[in-house]
Amino acid sequence: MRKIAITTLVAMGAMALPAAAHAQSNDGQPEITVGASVGLHDLGLDLGDLDADDGEFDDLNIDDSGEIYGGFAAVDFPVGENLFAGVEGNAHFGSGPIDAEYGASARLGFRTEGGAKIYARGGYQWVDLDAGNVIGVPDFDESDFDLDTTEGDYLVGAGVELPLDTVVLRANVDTIAFDTLRGTVGVGFKF
Repeated sequence: MRKIAITTLVAMGAMALPAAAHAQSNDGQPEITVGASVGLHDLGLDLGDLDADDGEFDDLNIDDSGEIYGGFAAVDFPVGENLFAGVEGNAHFGSGPIDAEYGASARLGFRTEGGAKIYARGGYQWVDLDAGNVIGVPDFDESDFDLDTTEGDYLVGAGVELPLDTVVLRANVDTIAFDTLRGTVGVGFKF
């Protein structure tokens, strides 16, 4: 599955580079957007046959979703009249089961006559978990057990950006390896 994700990312990058070169050869100026975002990330932890409602695990409190707060930076290159291709990076701090998350993705979409952008994206996202919050033991110290709680996998999603002069309002819905669901909203500034 990872080979498919890596191959997809390489293919998207191969498509984006000629588009960027074409845009620059036509004096198309790249559009840079930097901003802040907030969201909710449901990790979709698979607890298997564990049934916390049957009384056996009354003290076990599994928390698998948390708020995320952070920022993003994107660069889009025009491709033809209404199409664009670009790249984006993001970094967030989290609450609950998420200490932090960060990643990069390629974007491909179209711009409406009013300037709104609708796009699909694909990339790679890393999530650093707070194991103590996941299992409901706040004093749990991962370093005591030499645990590496950062996991990464491919990200796919869709988004929309609405322009208000030099300000952009945006919303994204993503999944990491079709195991999690992540929704974010944000405000950005165009340069």
